[in-house]
Amino acid sequence: MKAFAHANARDLKQAVTLAEQAHREGQAASFAGGGSDLLALMKERTVAPDVLVSLKTVKGLDRVTTSAGGMDIGGLITLDALSKHPTVRGRYAVLAEAADGVATPQIRNVGTLAGNVCQRPWCWYFRNGFPCFKNGGRTCFSVTGENQFHAIFGGGPSYIVHPSDTAPALVALDAKFRIVGPSGERLVQAADFFVLPRDNAARENILGPEDVLASVQIPAARPGTRSTYHKILDREAWTHAVVSAAIVLEMDRDECRSARIVLGGVAPIPWRLPEVERLLAGQRITPDLAAKASDVAVADARPLEKNAYKIPLTKGVVRRTLLELAGRA
Repeated sequence: MKAFAHANARDLKQAVTLAEQAHREGQAASFAGGGSDLLALMKERTVAPDVLVSLKTVKGLDRVTTSAGGMDIGGLITLDALSKHPTVRGRYAVLAEAADGVATPQIRNVGTLAGNVCQRPWCWYFRNGFPCFKNGGRTCFSVTGENQFHAIFGGGPSYIVHPSDTAPALVALDAKFRIVGPSGERLVQAADFFVLPRDNAARENILGPEDVLASVQIPAARPGTRSTYHKILDREAWTHAVVSAAIVLEMDRDECRSARIVLGGVAPIPWRLPEVERLLAGQRITPDLAAKASDVAVADARPLEKNAYKIPLTKGVVRRTLLELAGRA
């Protein structure tokens, strides 16, 4: 890890200004909230900022505000606080469960919502300095190499998977992201925030080098809404989803009025399943329908040599989670 200057921002406007100033002087700048992923990247020399702009000194970025229109969640709320917040647990269980499933208690105590959404891929080629697409090269070494945990949807030219647990939940909740940058503030749909490798092989989202994900806005849950997050790991803790599913159902007794289903661990972005959602709308979720939905969920899967096992895992997660959620009183 190389030496760097540290700057505390008093507000988001100053944080952006500090990053702009560093870039004008030919220096690299990074924003730090919880900093757990950033510190790992710096130790691995995947990133090497000259200036570290701390957001911890910006007041209010960890608050949760509720209104008739929904909820506003500050980007610096810790994953632990988010998972335990009573209103989040009551109205948006899928997000609380996703936050509670991240890594370990130690990580959740310092890791933030914005950091989890914006974390970089954990592909071993990227993290170990190979000249891959994510590191500015022209090759995805996973295509013919170790690809057990890589994408079965949306891959090419890079086959990384997005590592966030909270991102699929936020897309399933139809959230909006408030971004602060040199041009001021803007709101972006969560589904439009993430970028496929075919659009930008070097990045995973639309943030520019001087942009900050400040907060998340979630619309009010409609009557009859149920949600949950299910995650499959290759070991008990300190790891990312091999396959996960964030599911939000709007139910009218035993009939599904609408559904939003988003997969994690299987694509370079949170992977929504619109065909499955259309299949479920207006139907009772029976075992037969859930099985059909699981087949439709993987119809477009394109596995690599060593990760085809993710197809039956995905089918099982979709089928079981739909049945479990639809069966709740």
